[in-house]
Amino acid sequence: MRTVAVLGATGSIGGSTLDVIARHPERFRASVLTANHRVEALVELCVRHRPDLAIVADPAHERELARRLADAGVRCDVASGPDALVAAAAGNLCDTVVAAIVGAAGLESTLAAAQAGKRLLLANKESIVMAGPLLLQAVERGGGVLVPVDSEHNALFQCLPGGRPALARSGVRRLILTASGGPFRGRSRAELAHVTPDQACKHPNWVMGRKISVDSATLMNKGLEVIEAHHLFAAPVEAIEVVVHPQSLIHSMVDYVDGSVLAQLGNPDMRTAIAHALAWPERVESGVTPLDLAACAPLQFEAPDLATFRCLALAFQALRAGGDAPTVLSAANEVAVEAFLAGTLAFLSIADVVEAVLAELPAQPVVDIPTLLERDRAAREAARRVLRRAC
Repeated sequence: MRTVAVLGATGSIGGSTLDVIARHPERFRASVLTANHRVEALVELCVRHRPDLAIVADPAHERELARRLADAGVRCDVASGPDALVAAAAGNLCDTVVAAIVGAAGLESTLAAAQAGKRLLLANKESIVMAGPLLLQAVERGGGVLVPVDSEHNALFQCLPGGRPALARSGVRRLILTASGGPFRGRSRAELAHVTPDQACKHPNWVMGRKISVDSATLMNKGLEVIEAHHLFAAPVEAIEVVVHPQSLIHSMVDYVDGSVLAQLGNPDMRTAIAHALAWPERVESGVTPLDLAACAPLQFEAPDLATFRCLALAFQALRAGGDAPTVLSAANEVAVEAFLAGTLAFLSIADVVEAVLAELPAQPVVDIPTLLERDRAAREAARRVLRRAC
């Protein structure tokens, strides 16, 4: 029986994870559930899954969480704050950690799980974008295993021999990440000048949170995934390619030197990747509808439009710059996306903010987590300065 801590249980990844867990009560148990501030949603999940520990990230909500759980007849421990998240990720209540907290806020708990030797199901891409070398060192030192949950990286994991091999010794020529193109595929810059947050969050294929939905619309999400693939699979930037595939049925491909291309296909449902990561190296039923190839529309592929969707080009730029440039990229993007969702920044200006911050804060070597967190803070403040000048 695997005991699973779901960090970010009230988000879309958390919900999909808990759905898979509920289908296999003899194999998995949700022992720790966490949320940022959505107390009512967390209580509902605790009523359903009966964890040993419930954590709300914002300490101001801890008393309310405890009261609501007591009123609902749920007997479990209650905690709050970043330290509680770190302690839970490293503690003895779980052997598996689903890292699904959005943004830099998930970094420290993800590292704690890695250092403690847990099976780490990585859905928080910002953690590996910010601290890829440090996270992988922590996994190695802790003796655990990292299985990616992002659909693209999980697909690569499935198509590579042994999951995460040394590419040069495995005959791999390219890692090909597929991108749906988001809700604005094919639009010109002029057509994107006045799009709204609700339009940007209306993804044609996937159900996701608002931040990642905006990242998908700008193609920054794909850019972060390029950086993630670089770290996860030790792939040089020139060996990583992005191709737009609107149907989202092929989730990624691996191109081998002998001319073979292996692709992982499936309906666009995160439960496939989550079920694979939870049960790996075995397979379990996920609840995902089987793919009916005869009923599928013809598969399309096209090159991404880097002139219109500049965030993807900026991510490649940050990866080539090396050091902590991806940290700066990710932090600036978070601030810009928050401003867009709040209605104070135009959609096309997200890339402008990120570009300005990358120019202001040239790459520095990755030293340790405190230094990275300081650079993350500096990048956020720089992004806010850019926003103030733009207003």
